[in-house]
Amino acid sequence: MLLLSVMSGITCCNSPICSLSSKGNVKSGAQNPVRQKRHEAKYFKSLVPSLMAAILALSPVCNTPVSLGQTMDVQRGVALFRRACIGCHDGGGNIIQPGATLFAKDLQRNGVEGEDEIYHLTYYGRGRMPGFGENCTPRGQCTFGPRLQEEEIKLLAKFVKLQADQGWPNIETNEDSTT
Repeated sequence: MLLLSVMSGITCCNSPICSLSSKGNVKSGAQNPVRQKRHEAKYFKSLVPSLMAAILALSPVCNTPVSLGQTMDVQRGVALFRRACIGCHDGGGNIIQPGATLFAKDLQRNGVEGEDEIYHLTYYGRGRMPGFGENCTPRGQCTFGPRLQEEEIKLLAKFVKLQADQGWPNIETNEDSTT
C-alpha cells in the first residue's frame, strides 16, 4: 500500500508502473477495459440476428442445388408444354378463358392446386380445356390432336405446378440458346 501511494504521487514517469492508481488497473485517460468489453459484447449481440439470417440464406440446407435429373425434367416439361399447351397457356396465361390461367391464385380458385389435380385436368379436360390422356372420355371433351402418354402428363403436371409456384418465370431451354 505504501508503494502504491508513493508511486501515485510520481507524475513524470511514462512507464506502465507509473500509471497504476489505487482506483484499479486503469491507465489515465483510457476507458475501463471491463466497460469496453461490455460495449463490444452488446455490439456483437446486436449483429447476431443479421448474421444468422445471412448464414441461413446462404447455407446449403436452405438452397439445395438442383440436380441434373431435375434440370432435365424441367427441360422435358418445357418441351411438352410447348408442344401441347402453349397455344392457349403461353406464359401461364389463358387466351381462351382469362379466369383459368395457370397462375397459383387461379389454380387455387378453380380447385386445381396440386399435381394430382393438374394431372387429372390435363388427362380428362374440363370445360373448354380438352383432355390429352390416351384414354380420355367422353370423346367430345378430349383433344382431336395427338394424345400424351401417362408419364408425359405426370411430368407436365409437375412442371406446371413448379412454374405456378414460381410465378411462371421465363425459362430458357437448350433449344433457345442454340437458335
